Order: sequence, then structure tokens, then C-alpha cells
Amino acid sequence: MISAVASRLRENIQKVIVGKDYVINSTLVAVLAEGHLLLEDVPGIGKTTLAHALAISLGCTFRRIQFTPDLLPSDVTGLNWFNQKKQEFEFRPGPIMSQVVLADEINRATPRTQSALLEAMQERQVTIDGVTRALKRPFMVMATQNPVELEGTFPLPEAQIDRFLMRIAIGYPEEDEENAILERFRLNDPLPELEAVTTPEEVIQLQAERREVRVVDPVREYIVRVARATRQHSEVELGASPRATLSLYQAAQAWAAIHDRDFVLPDDVKQMAPHVLTHRLMISPQAQLRGRKMEELITDIVEGVPVPVEN
Repeated sequence: MISAVASRLRENIQKVIVGKDYVINSTLVAVLAEGHLLLEDVPGIGKTTLAHALAISLGCTFRRIQFTPDLLPSDVTGLNWFNQKKQEFEFRPGPIMSQVVLADEINRATPRTQSALLEAMQERQVTIDGVTRALKRPFMVMATQNPVELEGTFPLPEAQIDRFLMRIAIGYPEEDEENAILERFRLNDPLPELEAVTTPEEVIQLQAERREVRVVDPVREYIVRVARATRQHSEVELGASPRATLSLYQAAQAWAAIHDRDFVLPDDVKQMAPHVLTHRLMISPQAQLRGRKMEELITDIVEGVPVPVEN
């Protein structure tokens, strides 16, 4: 059932996003694993369009927050304002109260405003003036940041980066895909005509089914060994946290599920490891001076861990 719904979602999103099967599949993995997604790429690639198309396809509410240096935490979470007519305080919900939230250029906001997302991303709730309000499920934050432009940006703290299940880059389209984009958008934008192909209730059910995907003991131990290898590597200054280990476990389950399997293979772990671990690790200064890339380092670490074999 998961693979059938994932196929419908993929086909629907591809009415707007040309190609990019792997990116769309990775986005669906984040949805099924109840995680958040960090999209790191240059402007104009289609990050906002992808988030909006996903929300419409899921039948979920969607809000976009443009992060700027003058954005306040209350602009994200909401605030209590005094209604003079009623002579009482009323709660005005912020954009975080949606089901799919796009935090656009998240690294442009101050650390104080960035931290307003922490409780929402981890506990799926927000606390304002001592009152805790639960967020409607399914809930997902898709954040974007420009890796090239550094002026006027604030690096994301490790505590917040660790709350993103995955980081992916959409990348430039191929030549034939770019031609297809021009042809598809020649007359009008297909996004407003997009319709939902599932419901939030069905998504919650699919998330529950994902948890039932089997991870046998050798594969589970393999996931743990991969995570622990990042902490013991000489070129890594900050290794993967236990939350990262759990994220890799959940992402591998979701990847197996959308490929119509009810069990996880070591290859699923290898497929997800770069996207789950890359943004969480901190490379040592010596490795940086040697021009070591985090993606290469993750590949070396994963390849260095023995793969469990079937008896």
C-alpha cells in the first residue's frame, strides 16, 4: 500500500517538478519517517515549488515563512493579542501551525528566531506564554538555505541541524529536462491546477505502516556500526548522535517501503546514509585543509563497515 500511494504522489508531483525522481523519493522518505527536510541549493532550482506541490498532493495545509534578520519568534509561532472589543486576550496562530511549513532561507534569521522551531520540530507542539498547543499531524518542516551566499546569514546550530532527518540538494536539471520545463510552463503554471491524491489521515496510517517494516538484527547492528564509525574516525570532529542513528533506521525503513518491500536491506542503509549523516557531522580542521569533502568521507566510512551477509 505504501509503494502504491508513493507512486501516486510521485506522479502527481512530477506534473510540476520535471524529472528528479531521486529527490522526490527522498522527500517521500522524510514524510513517511515523520522527519524534516533541509534543502540546500542555489536559488531558482525549485525548492519552494517542491514543498508546495508536496503539500497539495498530501492534502495538507501549507505555509511559507520567509526568514529574515528582523523576523521575531512570535512571527513564527504566533502570539496573544489584546482584543479591545472583547476586552480579552486572543491567540493569533503563526505559520508554524500548518502541516507542511516551508522555512525559506532559514539561515538568514537570528539564532533566537531559529530556536523558535526547535520545540515544534521535536515535540510537534509550541508553547506560548506558558500554554502548550499541539500541532496538527502530519507535521513537516522543509527548510531551505543557500550554500553559496554567506553575507547576512547565521549558521544553523548543531542542535537544530540534528533535528533535520535528511539534507538533500535538488541540483541543476539535465538539458532535456530544462527543455521540458520551458515547454511545460510555456502557457501557464501547472501548480495551481494540482490536486490532492491522498489525505492527511491516510498519510498518518502510512507512517504507522512504515514502523512495521522489518529490520532484522544483523541490519540493525549494521546501522549502529555505521553510526559509531563516524564517532571513531580520525577525520571527524563531531560524530553522529543517537538521534542520527534512529533517523538512519527510520529512513532506511521508509526507503524500503516506497520500493515495495516490508524488510530493510543493507543497501537501503547505504542509500540513505549520505543524506542522513552528512549535515550532522563536523569534519576536522586538518581534513578541511586537505580539501576533504564530507560526502567522500561518509562514503569511505560506510564502505569501511562490514556488510552483514545472509547465512
